[in-house]
Amino acid sequence: MPPSITLYTGPTPNGRKISIALEEMGLPYTLEYVDILAGDQHKPEFLALNPNNKFPVIIDADGPDGAPLTLWESGAILWYLAEKTGQFLPASGTARHLTHQWLMFQMASVGPMFGQFAHFFFYAKEKHPYSIARYQSEMQRLLAVMDEHLAKSEWFAGDAYTIADMAVLPWVEGTVDVPGIDGIDNLRAWVHRLKERPAVMRGLDVGRETVRAETVEGGMKGFSDEHRSQLFGTAQYTRTK
Repeated sequence: MPPSITLYTGPTPNGRKISIALEEMGLPYTLEYVDILAGDQHKPEFLALNPNNKFPVIIDADGPDGAPLTLWESGAILWYLAEKTGQFLPASGTARHLTHQWLMFQMASVGPMFGQFAHFFFYAKEKHPYSIARYQSEMQRLLAVMDEHLAKSEWFAGDAYTIADMAVLPWVEGTVDVPGIDGIDNLRAWVHRLKERPAVMRGLDVGRETVRAETVEGGMKGFSDEHRSQLFGTAQYTRTK
């Protein structure tokens, strides 16, 4: 039988959360690449899946009660997959609530703040020192919050590896070994421990061949006003006019 799950994604932290989860849970899936620099996220066929024009999106042909389910927002997808499989989300008790807490922490704080730093530091055409300093300071504060927690806990939700760990990892794995970022030894050790898991590495590598040279991961070679338009400007907002 073909895989019941189709994953619409690209090589970004939010996308990698889901590919890690699918690999860890042993769920076969079909990959559909969404090229956000080319504007795939603005096409009607993609907006029919997610009117908020972001990936990841999954379609599970074998959803609740056997009916197809289309789902977006990476945290909601992680939660759904964990409940579908009975894996990486404690069934009850304190650990379950802590998993939800740290998942929400990643969604509300780590992703937005790290993303804003990347925007102003790498992608913004005009460099605003205040904006860069604001988000860099907040990013460093969040790294410290996570490091202090992991000094007392093996995983984010306690003794068990959960979807909360899968959510955080893609946002920090490229940061912890950057020269000059000190005082996060516990977070760094957690990242290295996770990257010893074969399923994690397979999930991080999904779509690796599609990394664009214009992105941070690709070295920012040739990032243009047209790309800015697709991500942050006219093309991004045309549909709402």
